[in-house]
Formats: sequence, C-alpha cells, structure tokens
Amino acid sequence: MNSTHENQQITVGLVVGSSRPGRRGPAVAGWVAETMAGHPAVRAGELSVELIDLAEQRLPLLDEPVPARFGDYRHEHTRRWSSMVSACDAFIFVTPEYNSSVPAVLKNAIDYLDAEWRGKPAVMLTYGVRGGGQAAEHLRVVLSEVGMTVVPGHVELHLFTDFQWPAESATDPTAHARIAPAPERAAELAHMVTDLVDAFRGAVPEPVR
Repeated sequence: MNSTHENQQITVGLVVGSSRPGRRGPAVAGWVAETMAGHPAVRAGELSVELIDLAEQRLPLLDEPVPARFGDYRHEHTRRWSSMVSACDAFIFVTPEYNSSVPAVLKNAIDYLDAEWRGKPAVMLTYGVRGGGQAAEHLRVVLSEVGMTVVPGHVELHLFTDFQWPAESATDPTAHARIAPAPERAAELAHMVTDLVDAFRGAVPEPVR
C-alpha cells in the first residue's frame, strides 16, 4: 500500500460528461452522490465528492496553441479548469453513450489537460439505451492515454430499466423519466467506489464481480 496516501482524505471529482439540453447527466450524478453518501469511506470522512458539471465549465473547443503536455496554458478558462482538476485526487466520470462513444464535451475537457490527470485513479458510470458499454470502452482508452489509473469494470444504467417512464412515453427516449436504478446498481456503485479508494491507496482492486 502507498503509505503517502494511506491517511489522506480523498477528494473525488464527480464529472457530468454531457452538456445537451434535456440531458439526464445531472440526475444520474445526483443519484451517484446520494448513494455514495452511505459508503463507509464517506461516512468516516475519508472521502468527499466534488461535483464537476461540464455544461457549467463552458470550455470552448480546444483553443490552446501549445499541446497540453507542456502545461503552458494561455487562456484563463484553461487555467481555471486546470485548478479544478488539480484539486481532485480521483474521478468518477458519468457519461451517456453517443454514437458508440462519449460526448464531444467530455473528450474536449480531457484533451485540455495532461499532468493534472496523470497518476489519478478513475472509474466510470455510463448510461444509455444499451447501458453505454461502448462509451466506457472508448473512455477507458482516452483516460489511459493521459496517464490515469482506470479501475477495471464500470457501472451501466439502462434507459428503459433503470428509469421510470410515464406510461404514454414508455418507448420515447427523449421523454422525461425519473431515475430509479435497479436495486443491484447501488451495490455495484459501492463496490466500484471501494475499488477507487483502494486504487488511490495503492492497493490492487478485487476482481470485478
């Protein structure tokens, strides 16, 4: 175990990875934060959660003239984003699946920085009609490329089984629906958060169940 991190409080950035009007990301992230409140590490004060909504960051398409790896940021929005990411020790990325990948706003936000991500553990929660598994696969590659420690496995929410829909809109994915994850989702999230804490502490995560 990494003794440097053994007793350090962990600040987890909970990243809402969609900016589309009508998005479900804030509701999903709200469920994540509410469920995490019951995790032993949170109750013990070992872990705190910082919500990071990319829609509120309003980062333009990458406009830095120098590659992120050099850390030579010319714009105030980049420096502000750098400070926000630097303040977190680990991350939970909440993202829908768009065309078998992640939203452009999420990829853009990751591409802005480099050193601020490196060495930090990350987990993913995806959602979509089919759960977002392909988005998770793509995001895993991107996060690994910027040097993050991506914990194996992820949690998926399915639009037509983990949300409650009005009877008249049961087949309309754009309709308003209340998030209502299946009971096992909370257990999956708790296990994933435990693995995230273990990864930060330097322990080897248990096999994905």
